[in-house]
Amino acid sequence: MGCDKSRENKMDWKQFFSYYKPYKKIFAADLFFAFLGAAVTLIIPLIVRFITKTVIYQETAAATRTIWILTFVMLGLVAVEALSTMFITYYGHMMGAKMEADMRQEIFGHYQKLSFSFYDNEKVGQLLSRITSDLFEITELLHHGPEDVVISLIKFIGSFVILVNIHGTLALTAFAVIPFMFLYALYFNRRMKRAFKNNRANIAKINAGIEDNLSGIRVVKSFANEELEIKKFRQGNQDFLASKRVSYRYMGQFHSGLGAFTTMITILVIAMASILMAKREITTDVLVVFMMYVSNFTEPVKKLINFTEQFQNGISGYERFREIISIHPDIKECENPIIPKNVKGEIVFENVSFHYEDAEQNVLEGIHMQVKAGDYIALVGTSGTGKTTLCSLIPRFYEVTQGCIRLDGTDIRKMSLKALRQNIGIVQQDVYLFGGTVLDNISYGKPGASREEIIQAAINANAHEFIEGLPEGYDTYIGQRGVKLSGGQKQRLSIARVFLKNPPILIFDEATSALDNESERIVQESLEKLSKNRTTFVIAHRLSTIRNAQRILVLTEQGIEEEGSHEELMKKGGVYAGLYHMIQ
Repeated sequence: MGCDKSRENKMDWKQFFSYYKPYKKIFAADLFFAFLGAAVTLIIPLIVRFITKTVIYQETAAATRTIWILTFVMLGLVAVEALSTMFITYYGHMMGAKMEADMRQEIFGHYQKLSFSFYDNEKVGQLLSRITSDLFEITELLHHGPEDVVISLIKFIGSFVILVNIHGTLALTAFAVIPFMFLYALYFNRRMKRAFKNNRANIAKINAGIEDNLSGIRVVKSFANEELEIKKFRQGNQDFLASKRVSYRYMGQFHSGLGAFTTMITILVIAMASILMAKREITTDVLVVFMMYVSNFTEPVKKLINFTEQFQNGISGYERFREIISIHPDIKECENPIIPKNVKGEIVFENVSFHYEDAEQNVLEGIHMQVKAGDYIALVGTSGTGKTTLCSLIPRFYEVTQGCIRLDGTDIRKMSLKALRQNIGIVQQDVYLFGGTVLDNISYGKPGASREEIIQAAINANAHEFIEGLPEGYDTYIGQRGVKLSGGQKQRLSIARVFLKNPPILIFDEATSALDNESERIVQESLEKLSKNRTTFVIAHRLSTIRNAQRILVLTEQGIEEEGSHEELMKKGGVYAGLYHMIQ
């Protein structure tokens, strides 16, 4: 059972516009002020026309008085336009920022629902790109798109109606070029959309490479492979540059073509007007007012140029956003999940088989196993036999392909995921500590825990002494992934985190295999203290650490090959004995 990565190929406009719903009042106000600002630009030339056609022919005193009145009216209209622009610039952008925050919250929340199967096949840098640059372009479209369309339509239609009333022949001359402009725009639109989507995919690859490099910078430097990393990055950078070159070529053709069409309108209108003036069919004042409206007539086309580019950026980003949102988590809760209380920790595997999403061959095949509450179980075997996978099935990091796992008699698929995982503590070989203080990292095991509880957990994990020796004790910043601490110190913090969580079930995944002997001894003591009276699974690399286990399960490609205590398995002289002698 893998992730259902079905993609939504058809643009869901209903879903797209649903992001306006929480902000419909501010959205309506934004469109109103966009309408108002556009209307003002149409009214002012009408007033100018009235002055040049009528007022200047009145008696001097009356004309002067009217001109002053109309001047103040025009200044008032300018103020209205300025206030409208201020509103749509500030409140419109704030609406876009809030929508961006909503979408970022949605995709981040969705990331939390996706299982390990998804993250096994994805790169963090690419996922980061979906939540940053893609969303910015989407919200720019969500904010500017509708208001640009409203402004453009009002100016275009309004100007055309007024131009027809001023002079029909000149209006038709200006309009004759428009259909060709739209056909030209449509042709390059399609090519720009593909190019912009390709750009997004390439920048996501670059982000993934940067994230990979910076996360592994110590490995890079230890192998002196800085030049190799620079070479790899240069290749990705060149690929991105190549995709940009294609998109900019289309953009250049698009802009230059529409710019040429816009200028062509002006030239044709002036040419036709000159002919009409030569025939004494129009006067200079008509041409002056007409040219003022031609500017209003062609400006929406220029805005359309910007909107089209913005539209392609935003829609390609939105499609990438929906690609992630449309991925269905393969680990799902059933309806009305059971919330277990007073978990004892009895775990039963019933004919459990499992294979990864992109593989057909089972990693685990027909596993039958019963673990009583409080048992200490060790899992051993060569790499690739499914030890970690078996333990990952218990908290449902992966879903069983066949069979079922029961906790205290209940199928774990019927339980609340959160409740199930709250009852399981995991200590891994590769400890992950968050950027923050010692206190922050230990408290992750029980958010809201008191400082006293955190300190007690550290004491139980044999970590209190070294923490007190840090520059600021529990308030010491330990760096991203705990880089300022030793391996043993990081491991003890992770154990303190589990002590604080206090779960009835524990999983130790080769928790001491990467430590030196002294650190291993200290950590082993902490683990033994932690596992007391808890159901414990230990994946062991060093067999000497699990000699006291109540049961040792030996996993091979055939499943559980051997089972028993250390002494029993050594007497058998089978797989376990061979592994033990090999390591010793």
